[in-house]
Amino acid sequence: MVMFVTGAAGFIGSHLVDRLLAQGHRVIGVDNMIRGTRANIATALANPSFRFLEVDMANPQSIRTVLYPVFESLAEPVHTVWHLAANSDVAAGVADPGIDLKDTFQTTYETVALMRAFDMKELAFASTSAVYGNHPEQLVETLGPLLPISSYGAMKLASEAHISAAAESHISQTWLFRFPNVVGSRGTHGIIYDLLGKLLKNREELEVLGDGSQKKPYLHVSDLIDAMLFIRGNATEKRALYNIGPEDDGVTVASIAQAVLDASKTGARLRYTGGNRGWVGDVPRFYYSVEKLAKLGWRPSGSSAQAVSRAVAELVVERGLI
Repeated sequence: MVMFVTGAAGFIGSHLVDRLLAQGHRVIGVDNMIRGTRANIATALANPSFRFLEVDMANPQSIRTVLYPVFESLAEPVHTVWHLAANSDVAAGVADPGIDLKDTFQTTYETVALMRAFDMKELAFASTSAVYGNHPEQLVETLGPLLPISSYGAMKLASEAHISAAAESHISQTWLFRFPNVVGSRGTHGIIYDLLGKLLKNREELEVLGDGSQKKPYLHVSDLIDAMLFIRGNATEKRALYNIGPEDDGVTVASIAQAVLDASKTGARLRYTGGNRGWVGDVPRFYYSVEKLAKLGWRPSGSSAQAVSRAVAELVVERGLI
């Protein structure tokens, strides 16, 4: 099948591209290359079944100029659109909400418009647990009202709503994946990436935002891709909405910071900035339900702690700390 992936050179998108190619699909990938890199798609670029284009999916003129000729020339239509393009820097979006308006919502709006123009019928969308906001109870798919506390979460929720509306008119099947904290090789953001970046600048002291008590579920990117593909292959609801995550209640920031220190072998001292959250818009704790996904038939290969341990081992090598 022909697959179209937005955000294809990014952290999760590049892993998805690799897996789709391994399954024998032909893949058209696009990325604005703000966080994506050609190194992430180096293997894919050597595959004749992969075509990559540098396109800003928030820019309709760029889409018409670059993508329209590609889709007009296809011998067969795109089977599934995988929309992963978004701003992944939550704190940056809090400081400037326009970033999320453009890179998170506008990319969704233009992707849906492109699907209408070329009669593409299936859309798989990377959403987030951030749409729930700061809820004390377990986060289940039916929870509401949803009151995000970051512009990132707000624009992802707006994207879900826009996709839902499109499912009444021109899109026949949608899959909405609500991600937890995803970690692993090629990471471009998140706590492990940030902590390693700080150690690269200062090997004597490691600053940790908050008091270390923040606790969240973590999933390795390989498990995430497994789950996305499983849901796409098995969930038949018109609007298939699923939390994806581990089956535990997560790990603390303090334990992650210690794991990073141990793996880096720098001997740096930890310094906590204090408070129960890292930044404005940060949800310090949440408890994720993945019961719906388990009933569909998928379970993760490991726990939050195992995902973090594996990701730390991968990223300390990638970032040159050992």
